Amino acid sequence: MSPKSRLYTLVKAWKNKPFQEVHDACGAPWLGMSSQALEEHQSWSKRQAISHEPIFNSKGTKLTGSLFRPLLNASDAQLLRLFMEGLDAASYWYRSGRFIPGILPISPRTIASTEYVDALSDLILNSRLPVGLITLGLQAIPNPEVAQACKEGLLRLRRIGVLLHLMHFSGSAEDLQWIDEMQMEGIHLDMGSLRDQSLSCDVLAKIRRSPYSPTQIYAANVALVKDLENISDWQIDHCYGGLMMAPVSRHQMLQISDSRIAKAIFSLHPHQQPKPHGDQ
Repeated sequence: MSPKSRLYTLVKAWKNKPFQEVHDACGAPWLGMSSQALEEHQSWSKRQAISHEPIFNSKGTKLTGSLFRPLLNASDAQLLRLFMEGLDAASYWYRSGRFIPGILPISPRTIASTEYVDALSDLILNSRLPVGLITLGLQAIPNPEVAQACKEGLLRLRRIGVLLHLMHFSGSAEDLQWIDEMQMEGIHLDMGSLRDQSLSCDVLAKIRRSPYSPTQIYAANVALVKDLENISDWQIDHCYGGLMMAPVSRHQMLQISDSRIAKAIFSLHPHQQPKPHGDQ
């Protein structure tokens, strides 16, 4: 990223600037921004991109978060703009009375860069969102040559109230070591890896034991009815994917309270334990 880039210059200018409220396309206050950046943001708001993948509890009865998908494949030139959009969505939901945590995926290379961490920190602090609404999803364990820098970047962001998740959890010893050392609040595993048994259920059992027990487990790419049964059997906390609900716009997210598909499936297969004494 060039230090002379417009976005980087904008972010750095906020560092010592008093917070100023502006208004987005719907008239609600948003992040402090220049008029030019605000115009670009309003243009994006009107498009209402289908970018947010809803996350539910294991039975699909409650919306528990959102994954901002555009950041999964963001280039260096797009990163800060997309990160701002992810923060904007969380702010929009919060102002609308919904506490919907937003998961913003970030690559290890980004977190290992001091300049990027400076910029992300400024954006997060200027958003003035409460602790618990912003989660960084580390997309992979970093290579050894940048591992220490990545840890330092994550710790800096944690000190300003950001939660940490590990995306694409593989169950390796390295993954478990990072989860333990960084005390990550969540891990995301692909249901396909459980279907083909490339990820052992023994690893999930290990996650449930100390020192990993506070870590929440997220199941991604839930696509089959059998996946929901496995999620229940393996005590997975959260799930998302095509069977739960397709990605939506930030405004549509406000209308969601549950996954109707998952609720319907569980109503047909409740997996309830028989009551004692033959009660019906």
